[in-house]
Amino acid sequence: MDKHRAYENGKYVMQDVGTLYVGAKYLMGELLEDEEVPFKFRMLVHRYVLPESDPEDSLETHLYYLDKSSFLVKIYGQLRAKVKINCLEERKHLGREAEPEYVTKNLTVEELAAISPADKEKMGLVVQELSVSKFAMLAM
Repeated sequence: MDKHRAYENGKYVMQDVGTLYVGAKYLMGELLEDEEVPFKFRMLVHRYVLPESDPEDSLETHLYYLDKSSFLVKIYGQLRAKVKINCLEERKHLGREAEPEYVTKNLTVEELAAISPADKEKMGLVVQELSVSKFAMLAM
């Protein structure tokens, strides 16, 4: 699959100097097999995430339903992980009624896990991407 189509499908890995970005459409099993995913991240997924999830779950589903009392929330906190989401918000425009539109936000995993699944559904929340500090990942 070419890189452009992978990005559109939500299965991508990008890096800059300090951060690793992973598309949320990856299945957990695919994360372990994709050579584009850095070894250290694959190891962390294998060691910490997979024992508490299914290899057929997507990263999106895993993060969406992550319980705030889960040990994984602490792991993601140590990794200084952030989640890029889209959600519906009422936006007022001059001279018109407020209209719902999708807004992109970055939340910590702790903030995302604190929102109940029912509230996430009301918000129309969609998980797009997980970003992890490369420095924090090396320290684990």
